[in-house]
Amino acid sequence: MAKQKIVLAYSGGLDTSVILKWLKETYDAEIIAFTADIGQRDELDGLEEKALATGASKIYIDDLQEEFAKDFIYPMFQAGALYEGQYLLGTSIARPLIAKRMVEIARMEGATAIAHGATGKGNDQVRFELTAAALAPELEVIAPWRLDEFRESFPGRAEMIAYAEKHGIPVTASASKPYSTDRNLLHISFESGMLEDPWFDPSATDNKDMFVLSVDPEDAPDQAEYVELNFEQGNCVGLNGDRMEPLQVMDRLNELGGKHGVGRVDMVENRFVGMKSRGVYETPGGTILFTAHRKMESLTMDREVMSLRDSLISRYATLVYNGFWFAPERLAVQALVTESQKNVTGTVRLKLYKGNVIGAGVQSPVSLYNPNIATMEADPTQAYNQGDATGFIRLNALRLKVSSGVQQNAK
Repeated sequence: MAKQKIVLAYSGGLDTSVILKWLKETYDAEIIAFTADIGQRDELDGLEEKALATGASKIYIDDLQEEFAKDFIYPMFQAGALYEGQYLLGTSIARPLIAKRMVEIARMEGATAIAHGATGKGNDQVRFELTAAALAPELEVIAPWRLDEFRESFPGRAEMIAYAEKHGIPVTASASKPYSTDRNLLHISFESGMLEDPWFDPSATDNKDMFVLSVDPEDAPDQAEYVELNFEQGNCVGLNGDRMEPLQVMDRLNELGGKHGVGRVDMVENRFVGMKSRGVYETPGGTILFTAHRKMESLTMDREVMSLRDSLISRYATLVYNGFWFAPERLAVQALVTESQKNVTGTVRLKLYKGNVIGAGVQSPVSLYNPNIATMEADPTQAYNQGDATGFIRLNALRLKVSSGVQQNAK
């Protein structure tokens, strides 16, 4: 009888290395490791050898960066998504892509289950499993950290390290970086460890080495740098006049933003599972793109269309954060977003300086801004009659006057 096959989301770190071996022993199963290359860079070095040495029958390391940029990051930025006013959703938006590919591999391999190393306290478990439910409800999902027998075997990191040593699992565990990180094309996040104290200051001089994608704004160049972003229908299609694919745009903006200390965020956020958590993020390229996109919209998007789309930003961002990327309501909102972007075309010029992204000009062939109408001088087009404002104000003031009269009479 053939062994059960399980596809494991594998990073090569302590947790997923131990989980790989534990799953193989506990379920007497064939473990197929899967790692999504979504911009982790050198974190992927040696991963294939490590997975096979740990007991995986095979490993998929799939380069999903182009798909990540084009089909996940760009649509989310068109929606103006910003979670709780600060977080550009770098980890959140990556999880549905990883889970989608896991499902595809499971079906190719004839696996009956997928597994992940997300804890029972975090958001990632929800994101992985909601995606699986939407795309492959027939697959079993194994979440070891939610199983009593796993937690009893590994109540702490010391037990995991001992298990790894016993089974010859090559794992490097260090106390020099007492926090966890998650890196991809859009950002890198830092949480846990000393960051669990919300009074801890990661921007202090002693903590500069923590950051990966950006220099400290204080150490950024003293000379500002300009960059022009070219948009077509809400998507950035080039920089400084050079046409680029989404992945190229993100790589270049990350380089520019990192050089100038752009995109650092330190926040306490509300997890979907009900608790608050503290996260520190570096999103250099995303911060530039987010700012430029908004400025492009200011020139080209109809006021009421913008108001309608903006009313959905919080809902959309929450859907992404909570893992509902493949839910029908996110797809419905995305259709509205796509329609809202059809005239978001033109060029935005920005100035990068010591952590700041400063608007420095915007132009478009479909601009809704008419200087002849907006001017404080005489309007040569006669499109706007200032006298019309008298009736406009009188009509809008009517309900206020009625309400005031009622309140005065009541007194």
